[in-house]
Amino acid sequence: MRGVTRSAQGRGELTPMESRILRAAVRLFAEKGFDATTVQEIVDAAEVTKGALYHYFDAKDDLLFEIYHSLISSQMADLDRIIALRLSAADTVRAILVNLVETTASRVDEAAVFTREMHKLNADRMAAFRADRRRYHETFREVIDRAQTAGELGTVVPADTAVLIALGVVNQLPTWYRPDGPKSPQQLGTEIADFVLAALSA
Repeated sequence: MRGVTRSAQGRGELTPMESRILRAAVRLFAEKGFDATTVQEIVDAAEVTKGALYHYFDAKDDLLFEIYHSLISSQMADLDRIIALRLSAADTVRAILVNLVETTASRVDEAAVFTREMHKLNADRMAAFRADRRRYHETFREVIDRAQTAGELGTVVPADTAVLIALGVVNQLPTWYRPDGPKSPQQLGTEIADFVLAALSA
C-alpha cells in the first residue's frame, strides 16, 4: 500500500508545478465534481502536459488525496512546532486551535472539495487519510491529557471529548466559513479556543 502520493514522499513542500496542477484540480472538482472531471481537463486548465502531471501524480484520485494531504501535513508540522514552544496548557490549546482555523480558512476551497469528494478515494487512500487524522487527533489529545494530569486543566470533560468537539467544529468550517464574513479566521479561532478552554477550566 502506498500511503502518500508520489509528490508527497520524503518532503512536505509542494513544487510550483504541483501547486499549479492542484489549483486547477480544485477549481474543476468544485465546478464539475470529481467524477465528471477528466485528467485531460486538469492538464488543459493547468497548462501542463500529461507527462508533467503523471510525473507527480499516478492517478486522478492521487490529486484528490493530495489536496488534503498537503494541508494536514502543514497543520501537523505547525502542531509539533507549537507543542515544542512549551507554552502554558491554555496558551498551547489556544495556539493550536487558532492555527487550525487559520490554515483551514486559508485553503477553504480545497477543504470544501475534499470534504465533498473524499468518499471517492480508494481503500488505500482512505486508510492514509484516516491515519493522518488520527495522528493529529492523538497528538492534540495528549496535550490536553498531560495538562489534566498535571492539574493545569480541569477533568470534567475528558481530553478525547474536548478534542472531538474542537476538531468537529473546525472540520465543518468549509461548509459555513466565508472569507468576506464578519469575523476573521484569527477571531473565529480565538472564540473556538475560548469555548474549549471554558469547558476545560480547572
